[in-house]
Amino acid sequence: MTTPQHPEGHPDDGPHSQEIRHSHIGALVPAHVARGTFSTGAVVLQGQYEFIVDFLLRMQQPQQVAARVVLPPGVVAQFIHALQDNLKKYEERFGPIHMPTVQPPQQGQQQNQRQSAQDLYDQLKLPDDVMSGDYANAVMIGHTMTEFSFDFITTFFPRSAVSQRVFLAAPNAKRLLDSLNHSFQQFQDRVRQQQSGGTPPVPPPASNSGPILPGSYDSGPQMPGTSPPGPEPDAPPEPN
Repeated sequence: MTTPQHPEGHPDDGPHSQEIRHSHIGALVPAHVARGTFSTGAVVLQGQYEFIVDFLLRMQQPQQVAARVVLPPGVVAQFIHALQDNLKKYEERFGPIHMPTVQPPQQGQQQNQRQSAQDLYDQLKLPDDVMSGDYANAVMIGHTMTEFSFDFITTFFPRSAVSQRVFLAAPNAKRLLDSLNHSFQQFQDRVRQQQSGGTPPVPPPASNSGPILPGSYDSGPQMPGTSPPGPEPDAPPEPN
């Protein structure tokens, strides 16, 4: 990047801007990110300006948030489309993803088994170094026969870098897509209501749709980031 010069050769002290275009294909992978983080499931939350995806590890005690990723709403929309495309390619190559079957609770027991967001997070350890999360404005998705890989990327000048790398079992990648779809649909509904002049309704208490089950590398689609819209009211988490 060059600085404009006066004819006399003195730097211009006035403000100036320049559009930077660079590719994040070959993004830098820091050593502390390279090995990645395995997750057994994810929870999607909506903030005022962004979406938060908490990747959980619930196989051992204490159960914990293993990684937290912060995404602008525009990136979430592209993330959904890319994950849909990657899951389609996965099933074309390896066949349908078989989801674990859980015996449904009887009608009288269902309320007792549902879990609020507060109850869920009361069970989870949220380490100090994870609490603020890792920002990303692009994602690269890959898969093998059994797992999906997610590289969350910042595309800032002078070089793109991977801010977080997460691995999910194939069934949990499909669950993540369902959670993202549901949460983003709620977000769009509120945006439409605001644009039409209505007042967004108070969201209902969150509940856990069920247990988060425990849980490569073909090149997948990648997505450029976009700027987030204006503030939105907080919404409850959408568990995967």
